[in-house]
Amino acid sequence: MAYTTDPIADLLTRIRNAERAGHPSVELASSQLKVEILKVLAREGFIQGFGVVEKQPQNYVHIDLKYGPRREHVITNLKRISKPGMRVYCSHQTTPRVLRGLGIAIISTSRGIMTDREARKAGLGGEVLCHVW
Repeated sequence: MAYTTDPIADLLTRIRNAERAGHPSVELASSQLKVEILKVLAREGFIQGFGVVEKQPQNYVHIDLKYGPRREHVITNLKRISKPGMRVYCSHQTTPRVLRGLGIAIISTSRGIMTDREARKAGLGGEVLCHVW
């Protein structure tokens, strides 16, 4: 498998491309960070679900994408914010609101990966990983 310098951007791009192509699911290499981001996406209703498949030499994640009743996209866009070349951080006062609360920002805090609303409620800041709407 090829080495990626930004596994989060790879995850978001694969989800974006699979959804735009109308695929029911997508598979990619697994990591703890990817699984935590997928937990947030599933909890917020952007994906139907996911499962980690244990396989040698590398585990992989099987993601079931979610569509509306007429096959309309649930995810309009996914945007990577903090990149390996330029990290973006926020305090609990400056936690971003995506589309005035219609979307979510996924933030890596000292208590784990969470949405902007959860981080604001907990009074935590951290690295802004991506925006989803």
